[in-house]
Amino acid sequence: METEAARGAGRNLVLSTIAFALCFAAWGVLAPIATALQDDLGMSNTQPSIMISIPVVLGSLLRIPLGLLTDRIGGRMVFTGMLVYSAGAALLVGFATSYAALIGAGFLLGAAGASFAVGIPFVAEWYPPKKQGFALGVYGVGNIGTAVAAFSIPAIRTATSQAVAGIVFALVIGAYALIWYSMARNSPRPKPPTAKYRDVVGAGWKLWRLALFYFVTFGGFVAMALYLPKLLTDWFDYSLTSAGLRAAGFTLLATAFRPLGGVLADRFGGDKILAVAFFGIGFDAIGLSWQATDPSIVPVTFFCLTMAAFLGLGNGAVFKMVPISFPSATGAATGIVGAAGGLGGFFPPLVLGLVKDSSGNFVLAFVYLVAFAWLCAGLAAGSAASARPAGEGAGDDAGG
Repeated sequence: METEAARGAGRNLVLSTIAFALCFAAWGVLAPIATALQDDLGMSNTQPSIMISIPVVLGSLLRIPLGLLTDRIGGRMVFTGMLVYSAGAALLVGFATSYAALIGAGFLLGAAGASFAVGIPFVAEWYPPKKQGFALGVYGVGNIGTAVAAFSIPAIRTATSQAVAGIVFALVIGAYALIWYSMARNSPRPKPPTAKYRDVVGAGWKLWRLALFYFVTFGGFVAMALYLPKLLTDWFDYSLTSAGLRAAGFTLLATAFRPLGGVLADRFGGDKILAVAFFGIGFDAIGLSWQATDPSIVPVTFFCLTMAAFLGLGNGAVFKMVPISFPSATGAATGIVGAAGGLGGFFPPLVLGLVKDSSGNFVLAFVYLVAFAWLCAGLAAGSAASARPAGEGAGDDAGG
């Protein structure tokens, strides 16, 4: 059985990473064209922020039931349904032309963001604990889907129409649903008895600190990836396509550093990597708050790209820790922690829009990020200092 698992692990990791990327691409189709839609429909700064945030919050909440469902029936069938659904949701966006229709499409798109909670337990079951940090970091590369949406949706919309963009995305995702169903398989490794959901929720600080950490790392990534096109157009008057390409660069860098975060967490322990990542995120947030009143492209680029790297490291480190801490309920724990991360992506765009409408700039929003990041840096550093030395296994992370 171990030999069979070793043979199929790589194939299923690649298949699930692509599936995750396509679902995330569907999840992120509204953000890259938010500025154009704002101009077309005469929205305030807060209205597109709400439109961007709705898929995030719904995707967050749905991670909990989908994680539980994956624990019970396996990721192959759940991911099949997610891909088919995501294709339909992307198609609807193509034909949404009023603010009310866009809000409705955003609600439907939200479910695509819940795909994260399906792939984590699916992938973790294929790998032994000592390799899960790397494998889950590679799976996290599926975040690149938001980058695909960031540069492709504006380009297709500009060259043809919004309807064509929706049709193209629907066809690609629908075709891959057939590939996934025919090639993906659940792991043959025996699963431990599934823990009761109330036991997972009652795990206390062991669970909730991971939720807090992911609230900041993944929430920060989602918020920046989705809001950056609008931020760049506001600050530098870039075209949608140009801003989307730059936002895609942010996503690509954060995505590239996610596997590294998992590998380093395998080697040194998740808390140590998180302490470094959170300190760096706070430093970059200070830099962006400084730039918010009189932005210049070189320092803004530096602070955004280094923040992308730190967010990627943090994301990879957190999800090294989840399956180790909850081996018999990885899907349930992933759903809760992932929901916290998604909610972390829901609030910042709203805060950015509200702060900009009330003060005329984004300074205070980045100050909030400094406070959250450095609070988490202190918590992670304290846990790392009290943990057993690296090399004594995953107990560092499991111990809460």
